[in-house]
Parts: sequence; structure tokens; C-alpha cells
Amino acid sequence: MSALAKFVLSEGKRVGGSDNVSNVYTQELEQLGAHIEIGNSKGSVSDYEVIVYTDAVSENDEQLSEAREHNKVIMSRGRFLYEVSRAFKKVIGISGCHGKTTCTSMLAHIFSVSGKRFCCHIGGRDKTFCNFYNSGKDYFLTEACEYKKNFLMLKPDISVILNTEPDHLECYGSEEKLREAYMIFAKSANVCVSSYGDFVSEGITFGFDENADFSAREIECDNGFYSFSVYDGAVYLGKIRLNVYGKHNILNALAAISVARICGVPFDKIACGLEKFCGVERRFEYLGKIGDAKCIADYAHHPDEIAAALQTAQEVLKGRLFVVFQPHTYSRTINLFSGFVETLSAVEHLLVYRTFAAREYFDDKGSALTLSQALPNACYGGCPNDIYDFLKKTGEDDLVLFLGAGDIYDIAKSIIIKADN
Repeated sequence: MSALAKFVLSEGKRVGGSDNVSNVYTQELEQLGAHIEIGNSKGSVSDYEVIVYTDAVSENDEQLSEAREHNKVIMSRGRFLYEVSRAFKKVIGISGCHGKTTCTSMLAHIFSVSGKRFCCHIGGRDKTFCNFYNSGKDYFLTEACEYKKNFLMLKPDISVILNTEPDHLECYGSEEKLREAYMIFAKSANVCVSSYGDFVSEGITFGFDENADFSAREIECDNGFYSFSVYDGAVYLGKIRLNVYGKHNILNALAAISVARICGVPFDKIACGLEKFCGVERRFEYLGKIGDAKCIADYAHHPDEIAAALQTAQEVLKGRLFVVFQPHTYSRTINLFSGFVETLSAVEHLLVYRTFAAREYFDDKGSALTLSQALPNACYGGCPNDIYDFLKKTGEDDLVLFLGAGDIYDIAKSIIIKADN
């Protein structure tokens, strides 16, 4: 939402909004001239022409009710994103269960180096561009979220499908319905870029397999950082060196490379752009130390994302691995319960922290406590002090991995500050 607000502000429009708590996003918007109210349903909508709301807002929200009473134009975030995208000559929508933020940021760095006039709408905080950058209206780079079929509102010129693992099944009802939505998104664009071997595999493909249109070969790892050769079919294009951890980021880079080649970017500019990309907040981000143990935060909240984070941790690990995982919503935990158990069972030092409920009400079947009881080496944490006590056992060369998409990131930072004092 804040990136969309930044775009509207960049167009010289008046912007206001509200949030439950003050945070870095609301503070940035205030600095840019937006009027921000803090507090549940705080602030009047009567002074604004268009009211935009997120899917986390309930239908009987006080401000939405006020907007209806005043006959305001009311749009969901997904619909408003589409309306914004219409201001650009070409739209590139990047979808998938995971990797959207990283791939969008990678592409933004490539476009920046190549001198293209573009705007990027990023779901996280790139270390250079933050969550928004605007240099012109030739290209609009945006994450296309599958939640509640929001990505089907976009009309992209290039659709990117990074992966299609099951998620948000509480919205779709079944994996089959989710797959149908991805197929619709793939076919909605002039060109589709997709992962080779995925059930979609439409248009231009990328992957580790040599049969992919764009493939990564001669892969090398240096303490968690990867380099690889890129091939367009059988044609060698050149070498890429990534400045972010994890083998999974090779696939994100290949997707960005595929889009950049479609848009006519020379390979040397692509390589330079990817080398300048130094990561996104909460994507295997170093936070500091607790005692002698290094602390890393990662947004992983899906079993496959957790598996990738654990693999990356093993590549840089010298001592023991301590994992603090916060489940994100009860419904996701229920729908993917066996996947969480399978992925986390091998972790020897594990604390499962209380569920970040987001838009949902408590459900014992999907609670963090229930998940912890199904894991052989796990303990449960209900408050930050439980995490602090759990991490007292860490020592030199140990690594602490904070996983989750909720408030665990801020909690981790506060625990590090506490430990430092």
C-alpha cells in the first residue's frame, strides 16, 4: 500500500491514510507529504475522492462504512494497482508463491543500470530503492500477488510465474483452483516467463535444466554466494555473480534475466545490475549478534521457503543452528501442516513462536503451540522473553535464524538490543 501511495504522491496528488501503529512506512509517507492517522479506524475519509483498502480490512470497517455513506469511489488494493499500471506503456507482473520481491528488485537494478525509464512497486524494502522507485513511464515493474486472485486484475504485457507451490488455499479451496488462476495469469499477457518443469511452463522458460530457454550452468558456491554461467538455449551469454545468499536466488535471477532479454537489455548491463543488487530486508538479512551468535532474519513462512532458508544457513554455518519460527495465519498452518512438520523436524534447536494471526481469529488446530507439539525438537514461545531465554544457550560460531512474515522481525531486533545492553 505504501508504495502505491508514494506513486500517487509522485504524481502531485494529495494522499492520506491510517494504520494501527506507526512504522517506517507511515513515517516515510509523512515525510513525503501524506497525512497519516495512527489508531484503529482513526481519521475521516470525507476529504478524499478515492478510498483504497487492503484485503486485511473487514467489510464492516468504520472508515469503509463512512466512505460508502459519502458515496466515495472505493477500490481494493488489487484494483487500484491495476489502475496505476494503466499509466505505463508496458507492465511486467511478477507472481509466484515466493521470490516476488527479490525478482522485482533484481529487475529494477537491471533496468536502472541499462538506463530504462521505469517505475517499480516492490512488496519489501530493497536496500537501494526501498519499496518504490520512479524514473519514467515506459515500464511498470510490480509484484502480482495471488492472494484472493488479486493478480488476475492486472493486465500485464509480460507475466512472470516464479513458482506455483500451494498457498492461500483458504481463498481458492483447492490446489486445482489455484493452478487455474496461475494459468489464467500466464495467458493474460503477451509473453509469459515461467519456471521450466512447472505445471505452467508457458512461453519463455528458465531453470537449472539445459532444456530451459534460459538456464544456469557451471554453478559455483563461495560461502553461500553463487556464480553461474547463463545460456540462451545452447548459446553462452556470460557469467553472473550474485551478492545475495542462497542457491534459490539463481532462479530469481534467471527470471529477471529472461525478462530483461525480452526487453532488449544487453547481457553486460544485466550482469552489472545483478551485481549491484545487495538484497532486500528480511531476505536472509544480517541483524546483529546475541552474544557471539550471528542473527539472520528471513521472511520465509511457507515450507518451501523455510527449506531454502535452512539450506542457505547450512552453507554458511560454522557452529550450531538455532531457529525461531513464527507461523503466519492459522489457516496456512492448517493447510500446510505436514509440510511444516517435514521441513522443521530436522532442526535440532527450534522454538515455534506464537502465531501471527493477521486477519484471522484463533484456531487451535493451526496454532503455534499445536505445531510445536508435532515437532520432535521444538519448544513453544508465547512472549519475547521465551525467545530470549531460548537463545541464552547460543555460543561462538552459532547462527540464529528468525523466520516468519509477521512481527518476529521487530521482536528479533528488540531481543538483539536487549542482549547488547
